[in-house]
Amino acid sequence: MTINFDKLGLKEVINASGRMTILGVSKVSESVMAAQRFGGEHFFEMADLSEKTGAYIANLLDVEDAQIVSSASAGIAQSIAAVIGQGAVYHAYHPYTEKITKREVILPKGHNVDYGTPVEVMVEQGGGKVVEAGYANVCSAEHLEMMISENTAAILYIKSHHTVQKSMLSVEEAAEVAKRYHVPLIVDAAAEEDLFFYYKAGADLVIYSGAKAIEGPSAGLVIGKKAPIEWVRLQGKGIGRAMKIGKDNILGFTQAIEDYLTNGSESGKSMQARLKPFTKAINQINHLTATVVQDSAGRDIYRASVHVSGEHSAKDVIAALKKESPAVYTREYQANNGIIEFDIRSVNEEEMNKIVARLHDIME
Repeated sequence: MTINFDKLGLKEVINASGRMTILGVSKVSESVMAAQRFGGEHFFEMADLSEKTGAYIANLLDVEDAQIVSSASAGIAQSIAAVIGQGAVYHAYHPYTEKITKREVILPKGHNVDYGTPVEVMVEQGGGKVVEAGYANVCSAEHLEMMISENTAAILYIKSHHTVQKSMLSVEEAAEVAKRYHVPLIVDAAAEEDLFFYYKAGADLVIYSGAKAIEGPSAGLVIGKKAPIEWVRLQGKGIGRAMKIGKDNILGFTQAIEDYLTNGSESGKSMQARLKPFTKAINQINHLTATVVQDSAGRDIYRASVHVSGEHSAKDVIAALKKESPAVYTREYQANNGIIEFDIRSVNEEEMNKIVARLHDIME
């Protein structure tokens, strides 16, 4: 008998939350599944597979080199370890050795967020020590500069909707500081859609999630300059061993990148068009007011923002949506303000109709 929801006693899920790790992030295409199958049915020299797929991706993205890792989080940890060890095999085997004291990683305070795990946990896993620059509501290039010392190993910049958006320096400004002080700049752009901008803006290493915007299998990608990518690859002898990725996902992700560059992702204009009848239907339900809003980080992503009034709270509605099968997951970040957001990138018309019906039942 093949695997299905009933066999394992699982609830089906409608993902109106977005490309979220807790829901398996995204679906993969037939071409990606075919590449994964090819990987699963054959053997490879894994070091060769790693280098050759990295070179292939680097050519696609016009960067010096690339390395596929198991996740964006693994990419952070291994990138931090890489710039600390700078290619030393001794360090790869002894990542937390006291012989190396240059371990400080400067991070804008508003970027030290919890995205499912705190950023500083991944930095510490890589052997780094977070040094916060600026304040929760402001960080400038000068704030970064004043924290640089002889123990600075890197500057880390987090590009995410989780981070503080106001009064934060740009990636270009961070790159200027890094260049001026000869310090590597690492950019975590896990969910970002532009695979070219951050490297061109001056980052030495850029990290992406495989399963978010790119819609590949569980994987991560680190792109950048030749030397630091080789240092990242070296971490397979150390902390990277616990984060290794299988041959099937390496090949599936490589295919996903190629497909993404060819086909792109759904445009904001398309999302707005699909949201129009969805929000109109929700507005016919008592105590719900729906509008279309753009992603808070400025990406070309549009969602339905639904304000809940009356005897039900937004948190009540969110809990009720999850209770049945299919469980409907939403974006809950503004629930305390009475607002639920619906991300429809992974939701089809039939599923949107189911969401409207569920909301009607809950509210009526």
